Amino acid sequence: MYPAIEPYEHGMLDVGDGNLVYWEVCGNPDGKPAVVVHGGPGSGCSVNMRRTFDPERFRIVLFDQRNCGRSRPHASDPATDLTHNTTQHLIADMESLREHLGIDRWLLYGGSWGSTLILAYAETHPERVSEIVIPAVTMTRRSETEWLYRGAGRFFPEAQERFLRGVPEADRDGDVFQVLAAYSRLLADPDRDVRERACQDWIAWEDAVISQEVNGKPNAYSDRPADAQMAMVRICAHYFSNAAWLEEGVLLRDAGRLAGIPGALVHGRLDMGGPLHTAWELTKVWKDARLHVVEDSGHTGSETFRKVLHEAIESFSPQR
Repeated sequence: MYPAIEPYEHGMLDVGDGNLVYWEVCGNPDGKPAVVVHGGPGSGCSVNMRRTFDPERFRIVLFDQRNCGRSRPHASDPATDLTHNTTQHLIADMESLREHLGIDRWLLYGGSWGSTLILAYAETHPERVSEIVIPAVTMTRRSETEWLYRGAGRFFPEAQERFLRGVPEADRDGDVFQVLAAYSRLLADPDRDVRERACQDWIAWEDAVISQEVNGKPNAYSDRPADAQMAMVRICAHYFSNAAWLEEGVLLRDAGRLAGIPGALVHGRLDMGGPLHTAWELTKVWKDARLHVVEDSGHTGSETFRKVLHEAIESFSPQR
C-alpha cells in the first residue's frame, strides 16, 4: 500500500430523498480518475482505501454509500428510513458524483458487494468506465446469497445454528430470504435490546465465515464500532432479503455491455463467502477481463493476493 494521505477535497452530496452522501478526493488533482466502491453493503470507506492507488498518478475518489460511514442519515439510527436505499439509487449516486466532480471516465475499483455495484453501474453507464479492478467478485445472485447465509453452514454448523436461532421459530425453516427478512424486521424493532441482539447474532455469523482464512480472525466484524456494526448489518439485511433489487442473473446476462472495458479480477481460491465460480462465470462472458486466481487466499486476501492486486492496478496506471 502507498503511504497514508489526506483528502484535498471533500463534501456531502445531496442525492435527494433526504440523503447526503459523503465523498472525498485524494492524490493528484490532474491524475487518472479512479473511484473506490466499498463493500458490505453498508461497510463504508476506511482511510486505508486511500492508499490503494499511487497518489502521484491517480485522482482517487472515495464515497460512503447511502446511510453508512459518514453519509447521513445513518442506518444505525432506527428512525432512518431505508426505502430510498437500493442498488438503483446507488448507481444514480455514483453518476451524480461523477458529474459533480467533472470526471468524464473513471477506473472502478472494489470487491465483494462493491463488485456487484461496480458491475451494475458499468453495465448501465459503460461509456463512463475506463477500466475495472475487482478483488473478490460477487454478483449478488440468489444462489450466492443462499450459499453465504445457508450453504456455508455446512462448514460452520454451530455458528449457523446461532444465526438461525436469532429469528422467530416460524421463520427458521423458510428459505434463506425469509430468514434475512426476519432479521431486517428485528433490526428495525423499536426495542433497542432486540435490535442489538439481532445485530450481534448476524455479526457472529459474518465473523465465522471468514475466521479460518489466511488473513481471517475470529472478531473481524465484531471489532468495529457499535454504530458501524448496526449500519452494516441493517443495510446488509435490507439488501440481501430483497435480492439487491436485481433481476436474477442480470449482471451475468448483460456482461456483454462491458465489451471493450479492460478488467482485472483477483479472486482467492479459498474464498468461503464468495466462491471462485462466480468470477469464473463472469470471465466466460466478459472477454476483456482477465481472472487472476490466488491459491493461498480467501475473501480477506493474503500477501500474495495483495501483490497480484497491486500488479493489476499498475497495469492500468498512467506512465510517470
